Amino acid sequence: MNLLLWVILGFISGSMPFSYWLGKIFLKVDIRNYGNGNPGAANAMKAGRKRIGIPALLLDYLKGAIPVLLAKFGYGISGWELVPVALSPVAGHAFSPFLRLKGGKAVAVTFGIWTGLTLWAGPTVFGVCLQIAHKSQTSDAWSVMFGMMGILVYILLSRLEFPVFAIWTGNMIILLWKHRYELKNPIRLRTK
Repeated sequence: MNLLLWVILGFISGSMPFSYWLGKIFLKVDIRNYGNGNPGAANAMKAGRKRIGIPALLLDYLKGAIPVLLAKFGYGISGWELVPVALSPVAGHAFSPFLRLKGGKAVAVTFGIWTGLTLWAGPTVFGVCLQIAHKSQTSDAWSVMFGMMGILVYILLSRLEFPVFAIWTGNMIILLWKHRYELKNPIRLRTK
């Protein structure tokens, strides 16, 4: 029962479309009309600049970090039980019932869950790899994939438990699905 409660709480937390709500409340616009049509922090930044973008990014991050941190460190959920708890905020964000299952791309919430799982290591590796890829080529989707490969290398080198690899796999599947159209485009290296 405790596990099911944490999965439900994680999913509800992840499904709250803060970026979309901030755009509606403070800008009176639908942020999905900007950028790539995604209801996430990147389009909140495009619609409202830092005034809306930074709070949206922080809230999307926290909705992944808080439930995983509380479940793992506050209530001692670990091993295989942690897998659905960690994936539930990502799934909630990507398939938000508040947006008719058309949620965001789950990048900020991915940073959040890896903070909950590894504290600083996972999000640092993800962020550094994401930034390297972003500076060297033009596709945001391929940058996210490179960031996830960085986390995989970290998992393997750190010899973390197999359930952590299962979390990575589930997270990667969701990210692949949410970025599937952009990933069809070839990688183009930056010339400058």
